[in-house]
Amino acid sequence: MNDVIPNDWELVNLGTLGSFAKGAGIRKDEALSGEIPAVRYGELYTDHPEILRAHRSFISAEISKSARPIKCGDILFAGSGETKEEIGKCTGFLGDYEAFAGGDIIVFRPNGPDPRFLAYMLNSAPIAKQKAQRAQGDAVVHIYPDALRRLSLPLPSLHEQQAIAAALSDADGVVAGLERVIAKKRLIKQGAMQDLLTARRRLPGFSGEWEEATLSELADIRSGGTPSTSDATLWDGDIAWVTPTDITALDGRKFLSGTTRTISRAGLRQSSAELLPEGTIVMTSRATIGECAISTIPLTTNQGFKNFIAKNRADRDFLYYLLTSQKKGFIELCSGSTFLEIGKTQLTGYTVRVPETKREQQAISTVLSDMDAEIQTLEGRLTKARAVKEGMMQNLLTGRVRLV
Repeated sequence: MNDVIPNDWELVNLGTLGSFAKGAGIRKDEALSGEIPAVRYGELYTDHPEILRAHRSFISAEISKSARPIKCGDILFAGSGETKEEIGKCTGFLGDYEAFAGGDIIVFRPNGPDPRFLAYMLNSAPIAKQKAQRAQGDAVVHIYPDALRRLSLPLPSLHEQQAIAAALSDADGVVAGLERVIAKKRLIKQGAMQDLLTARRRLPGFSGEWEEATLSELADIRSGGTPSTSDATLWDGDIAWVTPTDITALDGRKFLSGTTRTISRAGLRQSSAELLPEGTIVMTSRATIGECAISTIPLTTNQGFKNFIAKNRADRDFLYYLLTSQKKGFIELCSGSTFLEIGKTQLTGYTVRVPETKREQQAISTVLSDMDAEIQTLEGRLTKARAVKEGMMQNLLTGRVRLV
């Protein structure tokens, strides 16, 4: 580690601060077989920040006999992973209850240092760089205890370690609190969609039966296309071209305002891609079915989409929410196929129930849009909170900012 550290901090190897042990195998089918908390290595990447706060896996007493017990203060490293940049992601276990670590987890038991401080430090960018340099393998990346022992990290006094850990833990608490609120708001919105889009619940001032309509009666359904990839003149123009990756990157957000790739005017002319107006609802129709977004710009899509231009009978935003609620039905139309895909013919005759008046459609979409706006505001606060925590880690774990 080449960064300058305060004079009163030590530069030490991790191996001098405790001992290592290996986790023992817990198969995927065993991970929900009982009531004893356990951790599998993949969960370190997906479920746990620097401090383990909740378990996803629970094993039986019988399986625990062959697993690795962990105790309060242990640091759990992922010994395997997909990239060198993320290898060795770790979390601190602070529970005072019985729990176990699965295979491909390396358990570090510190002797003296504050475990919370170690968990933050060992996930910091400078230490992650060291782990990447010591990783082995390509398709599957591994890191071993001998490599972790040689990690060089700056170590302040125990008092300062505890102060740093407390500050970062407070920042984590803000992040975790926002994540819980967002998860709750998403569940509330999901329930509202289930009620409002099925007429199970009616908004004040509306009554009467809903009517059946086909999607082709509600929207003009268009397809997409891809210019030849062997002709460079068809690409990198001024026309937005959507792929499913652009939709999944939205992470459920409603509007699509840009794409990672573009095509030229020649690419539009020489392919089956169609230029779609602003306000088009784009929907993935191949492999991943039913992921939707509303375009805020004119654009084209590849052939993995079916696109909806709302007719006068349908409120655009209501149609967007209605389409997102039909994923299960769309997928059922694809059943029996090795490669899931829903075609224009299937969608044209697909029947839904809609309010008789456009005014009720607009009222429903307004309620759901307001919920989306609230969630988006909270997500903006979450992004800022995560950035604040990241800045705190960069400053506190290098000694640029001192708390004591």
